[in-house]
Amino acid sequence: MTAVAAALLGAVLAIALAAGCTTTREPSKNDDGRSASQLPRPSGSTSPTAVAGSLLAVKIDNAPAARPQTGLDAADVVYVEPVEGGLSRLMALYATTMPKAVGPVRSARESDLELLRQFERPMLAFSGAQGRLLPLIDRAPLDAVTPEDAAGAKAYYRGAGKAAPHNLYVRPGRLLPSAPGAAALTTGFRYGAAPAGGTATPSLTVRYPAARFTFTWSASRDRWLVSTDGAPAVTTDGRQVAPATVVVQYVKMRASGFHDFLGNNTPYTETVGSGKARVLRDGRVHDVNWERATATDGTDFTTADGTPVAFAEGQVWVVFAQAP
Repeated sequence: MTAVAAALLGAVLAIALAAGCTTTREPSKNDDGRSASQLPRPSGSTSPTAVAGSLLAVKIDNAPAARPQTGLDAADVVYVEPVEGGLSRLMALYATTMPKAVGPVRSARESDLELLRQFERPMLAFSGAQGRLLPLIDRAPLDAVTPEDAAGAKAYYRGAGKAAPHNLYVRPGRLLPSAPGAAALTTGFRYGAAPAGGTATPSLTVRYPAARFTFTWSASRDRWLVSTDGAPAVTTDGRQVAPATVVVQYVKMRASGFHDFLGNNTPYTETVGSGKARVLRDGRVHDVNWERATATDGTDFTTADGTPVAFAEGQVWVVFAQAP
């Protein structure tokens, strides 16, 4: 290979990683080039339908080319997940408010299935998945909705101003008739007065190999201002995302049986088990324990003496980080 060819190949790979290429070549395509609707579904599967009380989970792109995102500030809970190449992706949960649009929408991962088991038949909006993962998604107790699945409802659309695959958006109102309410958030989270103690903390940063998140306390807003890769995380309407509570949850991460088309392994985040966490609220950080006994349970957070830890009212971000 000549030096010029090698340089061109390196540039292509760098662009692919920067664009957040994971298990899909395009928003609704899989590694073999077929869309989700072209891949065989297990016998007896049906088209997704909303169940009374279902919440909506949306996989959201967090590559630099996908920012700013739309509808992220309306989510009740935002999970931050590691993906291939040391990058990150978001999964936003909507139960109390359904914004007009959310996105950019991207592909699902195997870890999502375990994480979503805690909810009663949730609806998962995503752009597609690796071909071998789709049968697992179809067998999971959730309603999976890709652009092909919701074509009749015209729930998905391409937005202007961003190039594919970073321009796919979903209209939640065309998937669910109404917001199910807070009762659908069976996360195990408690809300109320802050725990005693803690350490005053102006900001805290969580780093992945190719991404970082900084949460800075704003006393005037009583919120943690989110920055991603050193820049404020703003939505398309110009507002900085600002959760009331941030949880840095230290979990085991292992290699899964899936890879992206570049050969990068997809990390599997284990959210069932127990471990340590840090809860940020009211300008302080609290070192706590977490436990999730089974996949159908929510996650309990407690102090060293077993006292449940309450979160501040408002949006919660849960950032999964590698346990030491």
